[in-house]
Amino acid sequence: MTEHTKTDGLPGMDMPVPAEAGAFGKAPPRNERMSTAKVECNACPVLCQISDGRTGACDRYANREGVLVRVDPVVLLRRTIESEAPLLVPFDRPGAEPTTAEPATAEAAVQATAQAPDWNGDLLHADEVFVTGVGSSTTYPDYKPAPFIVASRAQGVDMVTVVTEGIFSYCSFKVKIDTDRFLGSEQANVRYRGEVVGHVTTAEYGSQMLSLGGVHHLTGGSKKEGRMTAELMQLLGNKKAVECTIDGGSTLVIQAGKAPVVNGVEEQRMRVGCGSAAVGIFARQFAGVADEVVVVDDHITGVLTEHQAGRCLDMAPSGIRMLGRKSTPGRYFQVANPGNGWGGTDIADPLSIIEGWEEGVARPGLRLLMTSTTGEHAQWYVLDDALLPVEQPMPVEVKRIVERIGENCEPSLCTVLFLGGAGGSLRAGVTENPVLLTRAIKRALVNVTCGGAPAYVWPGGGITVMADVMRMPDNSFGTVPTPAIVAPIEFSMRRDDYAALGGHMEHIFPLEQALARGAWQEDGAPLARQWLVMDDANPWPLGHAPMLG
Repeated sequence: MTEHTKTDGLPGMDMPVPAEAGAFGKAPPRNERMSTAKVECNACPVLCQISDGRTGACDRYANREGVLVRVDPVVLLRRTIESEAPLLVPFDRPGAEPTTAEPATAEAAVQATAQAPDWNGDLLHADEVFVTGVGSSTTYPDYKPAPFIVASRAQGVDMVTVVTEGIFSYCSFKVKIDTDRFLGSEQANVRYRGEVVGHVTTAEYGSQMLSLGGVHHLTGGSKKEGRMTAELMQLLGNKKAVECTIDGGSTLVIQAGKAPVVNGVEEQRMRVGCGSAAVGIFARQFAGVADEVVVVDDHITGVLTEHQAGRCLDMAPSGIRMLGRKSTPGRYFQVANPGNGWGGTDIADPLSIIEGWEEGVARPGLRLLMTSTTGEHAQWYVLDDALLPVEQPMPVEVKRIVERIGENCEPSLCTVLFLGGAGGSLRAGVTENPVLLTRAIKRALVNVTCGGAPAYVWPGGGITVMADVMRMPDNSFGTVPTPAIVAPIEFSMRRDDYAALGGHMEHIFPLEQALARGAWQEDGAPLARQWLVMDDANPWPLGHAPMLG
């Protein structure tokens, strides 16, 4: 008789699971026609039928001799480094003694890094150990408790952390690209491998913003669009490089924590400010060494002598006449089209934005500096007798100011933020009354983290969380072919508060029991847990919430 293997019933759980059910338990048959050599996984609605020795479509679950097992290790965080000896704890023997023997595979050797802590025999150091959702298994559909509901103590307080990997259809990545280069028009489509996967949003003072992914691209288009969207999102979340194109705009290579590559050129600097801001910042330094300064910018080009800063310094008018739409004195919009030239415009010759010079005001010998907002482009001119700018070698004192503009520009960078709606059935893995979890989070009684990294919870209805992927463990994200994204999420709170919101109290187990759980490699060899030391930039998940003062 064919049996249907489920992803609940993890080892050590006090559940009615037959002894022969193996690591994840078995349930009545779901598909009578399925081969007896296969097991059926219910980690997602795809219900993969997995042959012995093979993995499912998500590469997260495998059939090991008729038993469904989890391939990846559970990621555990420690606060401090006590030893450089790799810690290996086999998952096939709950309660087994740890060893510092060689890892079973090269992959395990990488995961059992030199950052692993000593095993001192004390499993209940809750102030030092945190179980993350990375590798914790999935509870979809959430008619059952989360795979890990861990009891611990923090600062003398009894705590509960509900740990799971959520399957997110309602999620996206917000990408902040620090550059003044033109990437694409607002609302322009962003494509990955030919499929539309997002769009350009607003520019935010030196940064271009993209919205990538989302439920409409995952499920609302063609199958290929959904697959490509999920692939892009998994790569971005796992800090890998992806190449995208923007309709009517640029080709980009995006990678979290790295400089963007725009049309094959790696960006170096984020602008110090708009052209008007740059004029104001450096006006005092320019006064006395230049008679006019124009800071070229796609958004607001600044002209020093007309600008309030120049007037306050009693600088004489230069008589320059600029192209574009004048805003307030010394501030010009639309001097050129967006592009990859000076200041994010399409110009290669800065003189092309000067309409002319006012006779009787402009004078021969007038010294003119034209620079971009990053200082990467800069030229020095002197007006001749015909009031025509003639390029001249830049004086040392002027060059020093241009270099200072560059010094004040931060390095160009891509920032990738995961944004997910956790307000759906995921909450049923936490409580029988989901709205109470939502309310408790809004009252700051519950601390939400993603792989142990701090998550910002958006105001308003539901549980909409946002986390910087650079603060999350590597390879935190997976996919299922529904398609959807798999991402870690943890809810930490006082034990009393967990009881008050209708939590699954009978499924709480101590940290020691959590540390005795795990997964298998595909080849059946025991795989070490992945121990990571908490990033110093991240607050400790069990001590960060206001509830602990």
